[in-house]
Amino acid sequence: MRALIADDAKMMRTVIRRTLEGMGVDGIVEAEDGTQAIDAFRSDVFDIVLTDWNMPFKNGLEVLKAIRESDSKVPVIVITTEGQQKYVLEAVKAGVSDYILKPFEAATLKEKVEKLLPSLV
Repeated sequence: MRALIADDAKMMRTVIRRTLEGMGVDGIVEAEDGTQAIDAFRSDVFDIVLTDWNMPFKNGLEVLKAIRESDSKVPVIVITTEGQQKYVLEAVKAGVSDYILKPFEAATLKEKVEKLLPSLV
Protein backbone atom coordinates (compact mmCIF):
# COMPACT_ATOMS: atom_id res chain seq x y z
CA MET A 1 0.00 0.00 0.00
CA ARG A 2 1.47 3.36 -1.05
CA ALA A 3 0.61 6.77 0.37
CA LEU A 4 1.65 10.32 -0.43
CA ILE A 5 1.67 12.79 2.47
CA ALA A 6 1.91 16.49 1.57
CA ASP A 7 2.27 19.00 4.40
CA ASP A 8 4.77 21.78 5.00
CA ALA A 9 4.88 20.97 8.73
CA LYS A 10 7.31 18.13 9.45
CA MET A 11 5.56 17.34 12.74
CA MET A 12 2.24 16.87 10.93
CA ARG A 13 3.85 14.63 8.30
CA THR A 14 5.33 12.56 11.13
CA VAL A 15 1.94 12.19 12.89
CA ILE A 16 0.26 11.13 9.65
CA ARG A 17 3.14 8.77 8.75
CA ARG A 18 3.05 7.04 12.13
CA THR A 19 -0.71 6.60 11.93
CA LEU A 20 -0.46 5.08 8.45
CA GLU A 21 2.46 2.85 9.42
CA GLY A 22 0.40 1.60 12.36
CA MET A 23 -2.24 0.59 9.82
CA GLY A 24 0.25 -1.40 7.76
CA VAL A 25 0.95 1.18 5.05
CA ASP A 26 4.62 0.81 4.19
CA GLY A 27 5.23 2.72 0.97
CA ILE A 28 5.02 6.29 2.23
CA VAL A 29 6.39 9.29 0.35
CA GLU A 30 6.49 12.75 1.94
CA ALA A 31 6.32 16.14 0.24
CA GLU A 32 6.86 19.42 2.06
CA ASP A 33 5.13 21.63 -0.48
CA GLY A 34 2.52 21.42 -3.21
CA THR A 35 4.99 21.35 -6.08
CA GLN A 36 6.85 18.39 -4.56
CA ALA A 37 3.51 16.64 -4.03
CA ILE A 38 2.46 17.04 -7.66
CA ASP A 39 5.89 15.92 -8.90
CA ALA A 40 5.82 12.87 -6.61
CA PHE A 41 2.32 11.93 -7.73
CA ARG A 42 3.26 12.19 -11.39
CA SER A 43 6.32 9.98 -10.96
CA ASP A 44 4.82 7.20 -8.83
CA VAL A 45 1.59 5.30 -8.15
CA PHE A 46 -0.25 5.84 -4.86
CA ASP A 47 -3.24 4.18 -3.23
CA ILE A 48 -4.10 7.31 -1.22
CA VAL A 49 -3.01 10.95 -0.96
CA LEU A 50 -3.23 13.07 2.20
CA THR A 51 -2.59 16.77 1.68
CA ASP A 52 -2.61 19.96 3.69
CA TRP A 53 -4.44 22.98 2.26
CA ASN A 54 -1.95 25.75 3.05
CA MET A 55 1.48 24.93 1.65
CA PRO A 56 4.18 26.85 -0.22
CA PHE A 57 4.24 27.06 -4.02
CA LYS A 58 0.99 25.11 -4.65
CA ASN A 59 -1.81 24.73 -2.13
CA GLY A 60 -3.79 21.59 -1.39
CA LEU A 61 -6.57 22.55 -3.78
CA GLU A 62 -4.05 22.89 -6.62
CA VAL A 63 -2.56 19.52 -5.65
CA LEU A 64 -6.04 17.96 -5.66
CA LYS A 65 -6.87 19.43 -9.07
CA ALA A 66 -3.55 18.23 -10.54
CA ILE A 67 -4.20 14.73 -9.21
CA ARG A 68 -7.74 14.68 -10.59
CA GLU A 69 -6.45 15.70 -14.03
CA SER A 70 -4.53 12.42 -14.27
CA ASP A 71 -6.35 10.08 -11.85
CA SER A 72 -9.99 10.41 -10.97
CA LYS A 73 -10.05 7.42 -8.64
CA VAL A 74 -7.22 7.67 -6.12
CA PRO A 75 -8.63 8.76 -2.74
CA VAL A 76 -7.49 12.22 -1.64
CA ILE A 77 -7.98 13.47 1.92
CA VAL A 78 -7.44 17.16 2.66
CA ILE A 79 -6.21 17.74 6.22
CA THR A 80 -6.38 21.40 7.19
CA THR A 81 -7.28 24.16 9.60
CA GLU A 82 -9.50 25.68 6.89
CA GLY A 83 -12.99 24.77 8.08
CA GLN A 84 -14.94 27.55 6.41
CA GLN A 85 -17.70 26.29 4.18
CA LYS A 86 -16.22 27.93 1.07
CA TYR A 87 -13.02 25.85 1.40
CA VAL A 88 -14.92 22.64 1.96
CA LEU A 89 -17.12 23.35 -1.07
CA GLU A 90 -14.09 24.13 -3.25
CA ALA A 91 -12.52 20.83 -2.25
CA VAL A 92 -15.74 18.88 -2.87
CA LYS A 93 -16.13 20.53 -6.27
CA ALA A 94 -12.53 19.54 -7.14
CA GLY A 95 -13.17 15.91 -6.21
CA VAL A 96 -11.89 15.49 -2.65
CA SER A 97 -12.64 12.10 -1.09
CA ASP A 98 -12.70 13.34 2.51
CA TYR A 99 -11.82 16.36 4.64
CA ILE A 100 -10.26 16.41 8.12
CA LEU A 101 -9.94 19.51 10.28
CA LYS A 102 -6.79 20.09 12.33
CA PRO A 103 -6.27 19.39 15.12
CA PHE A 104 -7.48 15.82 14.82
CA GLU A 105 -7.19 12.54 16.67
CA ALA A 106 -5.22 9.70 15.09
CA ALA A 107 -8.39 7.58 15.41
CA THR A 108 -10.23 10.02 13.12
CA LEU A 109 -7.54 9.74 10.45
CA LYS A 110 -7.49 5.96 10.78
CA GLU A 111 -11.28 5.75 10.42
CA LYS A 112 -11.33 7.92 7.29
CA VAL A 113 -8.46 6.02 5.64
CA GLU A 114 -10.09 2.67 6.42
CA LYS A 115 -13.35 3.92 4.89
CA LEU A 116 -11.54 4.79 1.66
CA LEU A 117 -9.24 1.74 1.66
CA PRO A 118 -11.27 -1.16 3.08
CA SER A 119 -8.44 -3.58 2.27
CA LEU A 120 -6.57 -2.13 5.30
CA VAL A 121 -9.26 -3.21 7.76
